[in-house]
Amino acid sequence: MDVCLMIEGQEGVNWGQWIALAKACEANGFAGLFRSDHYVSFGHPAEWGSLDAWATLAALGPVTERIRLGTLVSPASFRHPSILAKSVVTADFASGGRVELGMGAGWFEGEHRAYGFPFLTDRERFDVLEEQVEIVHRLWDRDEDEVSFEGHHYRLESCYGLPKPLQDPHPPLILGGGAGPRAARLAAQWADEYNTFSADPSECKKRRDSLSRACEAAGRDPTSMRFSIMTGTLVGADQAELLSRASLLMARRGQDGDPKAFVDDWKQNRTAGTPSEVLDRLAGYAGAGASRMMLQHLLHDDLDAVELIGREIIPEASKL
Repeated sequence: MDVCLMIEGQEGVNWGQWIALAKACEANGFAGLFRSDHYVSFGHPAEWGSLDAWATLAALGPVTERIRLGTLVSPASFRHPSILAKSVVTADFASGGRVELGMGAGWFEGEHRAYGFPFLTDRERFDVLEEQVEIVHRLWDRDEDEVSFEGHHYRLESCYGLPKPLQDPHPPLILGGGAGPRAARLAAQWADEYNTFSADPSECKKRRDSLSRACEAAGRDPTSMRFSIMTGTLVGADQAELLSRASLLMARRGQDGDPKAFVDDWKQNRTAGTPSEVLDRLAGYAGAGASRMMLQHLLHDDLDAVELIGREIIPEASKL
């Protein structure tokens, strides 16, 4: 199992912190650094902002050497698919071929209204996503010299999409969500990886099974699609350190109460504990079919936790 760090960039992560997080991932054995693609903080919109996701990843490329870099996930409502495809290719070259694109339909209505992005119905947003996924994939395709597309939302006419990505055949395309029937069908057609979140191992197993059925229906080998899980993560070397981190996270989120109760609640659909407890949880996710974990780290200035994961968890997780 590979372990990546996942950062919510809209929660006030500044450029110096991005550099420090990337360097910490490289130094501590993480396979990658992924970030959300949001512009508005969920809890502190007037206090915390966000650097643009793809500009950030392109800039991190030249200052890192090994780790994968990507989004979880880029909303289809933020960018025209031709621009998104071009941004990812640019970051691919800047990183020497280490970027991955996660795509989703978008969900945060307040963010769309704040920045003037149209916020369509659920069905319409997924319609947009379906067209975007096809366009991005085809613009990257080395076997398609020029792309013409006529859809309800987008129209391309003889687009050559040059240069093609540095990665061959293309940067990995990640789709994500709850693996419902429509999402599973789209993933079976286009995705290299499916990422799910906010669920315990038993629910993740159901989602993996749904994806496998969709792949079989599409005539695709289910093992050709990687399955990954994003999970909110709190870790401490011992119980005292764990509760201390929980207190810090509660304070950052403006929550009062008992840190132990917070941790117990967190464990329901997320991951919390000492390194051995976290590894037990990761083993459950491995049993559900996950080969990669995106550990959502919400105390983004806490590099000691990143080091602890690298020292105590990643070496053992690699054996799962």
